[in-house]
This record gives sequence, structure tokens and C-alpha cells, in this order.
Amino acid sequence: MTQMVQVALADGVVDAEEIQTILANAQLEPAVEHHPTSTEDTPQKVLVAESQLEEALQAIEAMTEPDEIVGD
Repeated sequence: MTQMVQVALADGVVDAEEIQTILANAQLEPAVEHHPTSTEDTPQKVLVAESQLEEALQAIEAMTEPDEIVGD
């Protein structure tokens, strides 16, 4: 089984779906880990195969507007 790693932490379901779409358009296979007990719009982990991590980060960066990126 392929090891999955977190590539992003989305603010909620809508953001997670947006990131999933970006990654799918880059020919990657993302997964979202939903909070097991919460039914509210809580942060969602977006995962990819460990071997696709660098490519996923590049795809997200390329498709994210500069003003949406949170700096240090």
C-alpha cells in the first residue's frame, strides 16, 4: 500500500474540494481525510501519495493566487 502524506490543510470541505480539483487536474490522486466526529465545516487534511508530494506542492502553488498564500 502506498504511504499517503498531508500536502495541505484546508479550512473546510469547500476548500478541500478545490484543492482536490487542482491536484486531479495535475493528474495526481488526492484524498481528503475528514474529521471522524465533526459534522461542522472543520479543517480537512488533503493527502497524496508520498511519491507525488513534490509534484502536488508545485501544482497547488501554480494554481494558487499570490494573495491567497499565507507567508511566515
